[in-house]
Amino acid sequence: MGPGHRFLHTTEVLSRDELAALQWQRLRATLENLWARVPPMRQRLEAAGVRPADVRSSSDLARLPFTTKSDLRDHYPFGLFARPPEQLARIHASSGTTGKPTVVGYTETDLGRWADLMARSMFAAGARPGDIVHNAYGYGLFTGGLGAHYGAERLGCAVVPVSGGGTERQVDLIRDFGASVLCATPSYALAIAEAAQQQGVDLSAGRLRVGMFGAEPWSQAMRLELEARLGLRAIDVYGLSEIMGPGVACECECQSGLHAWEDHFLFEVIDPETARPVAPGHAGELVITTLTKEALPMLRYRTRDITRMDTTPCACGRTHARILRIAGRNDDMLIIRGVNVYPSQVEAALVGRPQLAPHYQLVVRREGVLDEVAIEVEAQPGVPGESFAQLARELAHHVKVHVGISAAVRVLEPGGVPRSQGKAVRVRDLRPKEL
Repeated sequence: MGPGHRFLHTTEVLSRDELAALQWQRLRATLENLWARVPPMRQRLEAAGVRPADVRSSSDLARLPFTTKSDLRDHYPFGLFARPPEQLARIHASSGTTGKPTVVGYTETDLGRWADLMARSMFAAGARPGDIVHNAYGYGLFTGGLGAHYGAERLGCAVVPVSGGGTERQVDLIRDFGASVLCATPSYALAIAEAAQQQGVDLSAGRLRVGMFGAEPWSQAMRLELEARLGLRAIDVYGLSEIMGPGVACECECQSGLHAWEDHFLFEVIDPETARPVAPGHAGELVITTLTKEALPMLRYRTRDITRMDTTPCACGRTHARILRIAGRNDDMLIIRGVNVYPSQVEAALVGRPQLAPHYQLVVRREGVLDEVAIEVEAQPGVPGESFAQLARELAHHVKVHVGISAAVRVLEPGGVPRSQGKAVRVRDLRPKEL
């Protein structure tokens, strides 16, 4: 692959008709894999009156059953696997903080495809062979760290497998090793930028060129903040462990939506209430079917992520449809006095205000029968405490105008909002738990 190549694989520029033909061929193989090897899914297909041979076009897709996270928990640990444990090469799992963890597995072939897709994603983002990749995604059962690691190595990059934590040392390593690519959650990338500022280090003057940020929803305002502080192009990368991990979709250097790798996944957008397809270009819940997974094929998996899709050509020349920025997850959405609110909307209203730091939490309480939300946000270092009340009033007004909710705002001293080494905790829900 020479320096003039714009694409890593020829499938990135297949025509829409060629992509559709490849998808239906691979969907049939996925259904046959499920039918032959996953008894719970065969039972559900039989209950729906569908056999693999019955699926011939997109009109047949709606006949297929959905899969949800609860299905993985109900069949914990390996009940939805299409391969026995002795044929697996790796197992990942969620933290299980809200119940049994969701367990996912990979064959050696699955791992190779995952590395290929993450390498494709990184190349689209602007990474190139020979780059030094500072990987601050968490390693372990979380798929982010190893997913980015093997993708970068497949692309021909040198990986610094630092994981999360030790933020001050991360600043030193980025500077001393000359990293050109940073992989992290956007909230942790911001923590690294903040630590660099406190140390008097200007990372924007270094070699950082590309930031691969994902694993949590983030706003355009956050993108601009990260780009200004770190001196890189902030790229959104999308994935979830149930489908593969990072690299299911990724922005290219145009930053105009995440190219959904349709040769390996089939994407739909549905109304989260009715489960019916939404009109093209309208917002809804993203549904993904895996087309090439061996160990854990997923059929019409409801991601809970709210987004829109765009099939118009991208300026980069890639033909794969683009997922527009994820607004949030429908189970993360707050309903405050009849108004639907995602944390990313509050972030967009907050980030970039000159005297406030881009660290915040939403605190939800129940007052009688109504829910109330408060916003806790930090002042920038050096902002006098006597101005906090005025800053709080100004932000409350801004949120009321641009988000549509009335919220009490509390401005804290720098460092008052807890930092995360992985996914940021944006909502503290203090409402009483219903029995």
